Amino acid sequence: MKRWIKYVKPYLTSFILGPLGMIVEVIGEMFMPLLLAMIINEGEAGTLTVGKSLGYAGILIAIVLCMMAGGVAGAYFGSKASVNFAADLRSDVYSKIQMYSFANIDRYQAGSLVTRMTNDVTQIQNFVNMLLRMALRSPGMLIGGIIMAVALKPSLSLVLLVTMPLLIITILLLIRVAFPRFGIMQKKIDKLNSTVRENVTNVRVVKSFVREDFEIDKFEGDNRDLKESGMRAVKLMIWMGPVMNIFMYVTVIAVIWFGHGIVLSEHSLAGGMQIGDLSAFITYTTQILSSLMMVTMLLMTSSRALASGRRICEVLDEKLDISDDGAKYPERRVESGEIEFRDVTFRYYKNSEEAVLDNISIKIEAGSTVGIIGSTGCGKTTLVSMIPRLYDTDSGEVLIDGVNVKDYSLVHLRDGIGMVLQKNLLFSGSIADNLRWGDMEATEEEMKLAARHSCADKFVDSFSDGYD
Repeated sequence: MKRWIKYVKPYLTSFILGPLGMIVEVIGEMFMPLLLAMIINEGEAGTLTVGKSLGYAGILIAIVLCMMAGGVAGAYFGSKASVNFAADLRSDVYSKIQMYSFANIDRYQAGSLVTRMTNDVTQIQNFVNMLLRMALRSPGMLIGGIIMAVALKPSLSLVLLVTMPLLIITILLLIRVAFPRFGIMQKKIDKLNSTVRENVTNVRVVKSFVREDFEIDKFEGDNRDLKESGMRAVKLMIWMGPVMNIFMYVTVIAVIWFGHGIVLSEHSLAGGMQIGDLSAFITYTTQILSSLMMVTMLLMTSSRALASGRRICEVLDEKLDISDDGAKYPERRVESGEIEFRDVTFRYYKNSEEAVLDNISIKIEAGSTVGIIGSTGCGKTTLVSMIPRLYDTDSGEVLIDGVNVKDYSLVHLRDGIGMVLQKNLLFSGSIADNLRWGDMEATEEEMKLAARHSCADKFVDSFSDGYD
């Protein structure tokens, strides 16, 4: 709970005003049936004059306007609070992912991280919005409706005492079944997103080997799994409406049946139940059952939000494999660039029997050029990735200028190392934007010099817009 409070505090005003607006609307809904009952009773008794009618009309209009103002304010502040809540949460998830090492990222598929940062955060946003609009409104209507119904006719309220427990038990059973299904559905979304991302990223390879049909079949399989998982979860939502309506209609019919007899027997008695009172009681009954339906929808949404919340917490609580908290020389920078690997051993997974790198020792003098040759998968890229600490050794040391890379700050260490990965990626923007990506203050001459060093200058000059 403490984790989520930090996202509430900056927008506490909206989190308070949203439910308060809903309370105003609920208060209006509680008084409206009583006022209508008075109008019906006076109309039946023949005591409703034009002056009284206008007075009642004025009161009704005032109540409706207050309800409208409360409802609009509640919806506005609820939406504002939930959107800001989600935006901050999404930013924190994104920032945490930026701090991940390669080893951290290897524990999640890229599609899963994208799903958690988008779909899962959206599920929580929807829940927060619904919570702010219904957390006080639904219990308020439920409690207020029960109080008003009992005040009108305690004996007739016994009907609710029979139907409400049955309805509550049904709701709890449905929620208990629904919760794990939504968690499974989110995992299926992960898998589908990973499949799409993998295909789009490697589309050239797919087309080169004419594997389009295979990829389509693979996607259809994942899509079918998601559809079936979604249907299993949605079926409960489909049943929810009819079940709630059955309980509501049965209860209303019972109220009308027993209430009709009470009205006939007490109609002529002073203080007895009148037709208007029965009408108000029926309205309170529907409000009570409607509030239970809203609570049900809130709980169903919460079951999906809880599943999403757990997945987001996994990302936020992921222990960073690589940090510079223990750096002995946080202000030191890379100088000459001498590199040494001392008895370096590394496994991608700690429980793996075979090491990718096993007791590797290499010393590379500053200014020298060294080629490391080996078969695919022998660990060449992994070895180089240890220099800027994209991976850390299981044992042994990597030193630059005689200092263990773990004793540098990550910023200064990586700022002093240039690394070209096997798989190139261009970010959105111009060629100049990509060249300046590592240093946004780089001059045009520095940018062109970098292009020449990478033998890309002639290629860039072949474009009509050049670097732009």
